[in-house]
Amino acid sequence: MKFCKKYQEYMQGQEKKLPGVGFKKLKKILKNCRREFQSKNDVHGVLHNQTCPQHCPVCDGTFFPSLLKEMSDIVGCFNERAQKLLELHLASGFRKYFIWFKGKLQGSHVALIQEGKDLVNYALINAVAIRKILKKYDKVHFSKQGQAFKSQAQSMHIEILQSPWLCKLMAFHINLRETKVKSGMTPASFEGCYLTFNDGKPFLSCELFDSVKLDIDLTCSICLDTVFDPVSLTCGHIFCYMCACSAASVSIVNGLKAAEPKEKCPLCREAGVYEGFVHLDELSILLRRSCSEYWEQRLQMERAERVRQAKEHWESQCQAFVGV
Repeated sequence: MKFCKKYQEYMQGQEKKLPGVGFKKLKKILKNCRREFQSKNDVHGVLHNQTCPQHCPVCDGTFFPSLLKEMSDIVGCFNERAQKLLELHLASGFRKYFIWFKGKLQGSHVALIQEGKDLVNYALINAVAIRKILKKYDKVHFSKQGQAFKSQAQSMHIEILQSPWLCKLMAFHINLRETKVKSGMTPASFEGCYLTFNDGKPFLSCELFDSVKLDIDLTCSICLDTVFDPVSLTCGHIFCYMCACSAASVSIVNGLKAAEPKEKCPLCREAGVYEGFVHLDELSILLRRSCSEYWEQRLQMERAERVRQAKEHWESQCQAFVGV
């Protein structure tokens, strides 16, 4: 079965109408472009295998704006639903029941797991759909404009594989699976996600549709160790919380929200990425279980550093108060 048909069947089979890639519409735009360009070649007697202009007048006015809006809608829908689901899962006591009755999610614990699985599938199949339609664009135009557009989408934070909520959902399913295995229950979670180690370095992996594999590196590029108390910046890069605070030139006491807008990501050098950071608490739970010895050692170091920074902070506050 061709992917286009498979994708259409998947989207039509969803209980709720969700934003998706207009695969047929975008392919029709590319088909019209090919026909028009070939007709111009026929008139001028030019060979058909020449490339389109660098900026195609047939496609660029409709293809990229349409795809941009669709990508934005997809990642917005995914982030919102994933945030609600994980908020309910991690809530406790009265707050959990309050969220439940408020109507953020209906159903049992099984329904919670199923919705998480559906969200991961939704993210992955749309990621493959976007990759395929951009590959089709480059094939029709004999260009690399599609790949350039993908880079632009990443800088705009509308690439769904960049979403920190996808990372949290993957860790959520691995945690559920391991909990059920230890308790002797039959796993009901998503089997495509798993934590792997390559040369001692951890990766969060997931099998995508169409035999594509997603690997998320869980090594902090600042301390060069497994991320501890991980956070994801809005650019999608993952760091230890303390390392991110150091990179943003803020203390742990003030936190990342106190970072100046001019502060940049240590990897991609994009500015203003600290304000909308996301704490990857599900990933913390997973790594604490999988790397217990390392986690305990790092915890002792972090506690000592937090106490030191807190002491310095309050000493400076007291000195400022008394005018020293």
